[in-house]
Amino acid sequence: MKKTFTVTIKNKETGKVYQEQVNSDDYILKEFEKKGLKLAFSCRNGCCTSCAVKIKSGTLEQREAMGVSQALKDKGYALLCVAKATSDLNVETTYEDEVYDLQFGKYFGRGNTRVAPPWEFEED
Repeated sequence: MKKTFTVTIKNKETGKVYQEQVNSDDYILKEFEKKGLKLAFSCRNGCCTSCAVKIKSGTLEQREAMGVSQALKDKGYALLCVAKATSDLNVETTYEDEVYDLQFGKYFGRGNTRVAPPWEFEED
């Protein structure tokens, strides 16, 4: 049964707050876009972290959110492109790459690397 919830999004960078009524069957990002709000996104498939938010209050369902680990979900992070409200919801956008760094940063710049693959030094 479709329900309607109030979803409030605070843009962390600008301080602006947006609020809309969203159906429980609809993706939050898509519903806000239909109403004219431009939110950050990239893949629209739950694989990247461009549309990541931090949940301040309320609940949502994000089964397709592969771009956020369970550990980060447990800390309140979500991806709006594949999120559906399950209650009134209050979220805040994240800074660009904030969630990406939390999830993947520990893997980059660690260990032994070389300057470039050997074929990049070959002459034509």
